[in-house]
Parts: sequence; structure tokens; C-alpha cells
Amino acid sequence: MKHEEKNCPRCHAAFECKAGTISLCQCITVKLSDEERHYLRQKFTDCLCGECMIALRSEFHTGLLRDKLDHLLRK
Repeated sequence: MKHEEKNCPRCHAAFECKAGTISLCQCITVKLSDEERHYLRQKFTDCLCGECMIALRSEFHTGLLRDKLDHLLRK
């Protein structure tokens, strides 16, 4: 089966999307919660490379921590 060549919409790196054989796709190696997936979908509508998925997962959690700190500081 031929896989699709894509460019990551975030970093523009080329990667091979294997959505047709999802068990072989690089994205299956990045574990995301439903909340993390929702965050990524809000920012991008197309496939991302694995490195960007990891970076955005980290960005999501940094934002959560920032929100908690802001909330605590306002008390």
C-alpha cells in the first residue's frame, strides 16, 4: 500500500502518513489523551509529525499549569 507524503503544518517537515495502515504510522507512537487531541484539533486540521505532536502535548500541559498558577495568584 502506498502511503501519503505530507508536510507538517506546524514545522513543515516532510513525513510519510500511514493512516491507511495506522498501526505503522508514526502518530500511533505518540500517546494523547482526549483533551490533548482536542487541543491539537483546535490548532491544526491536518496530520502533524510526531515531534510536533509531542511539542504540542507539552504546550497543552504548560498552559494548564499556567492557568492553575494564575488562578492561585488571583486568590
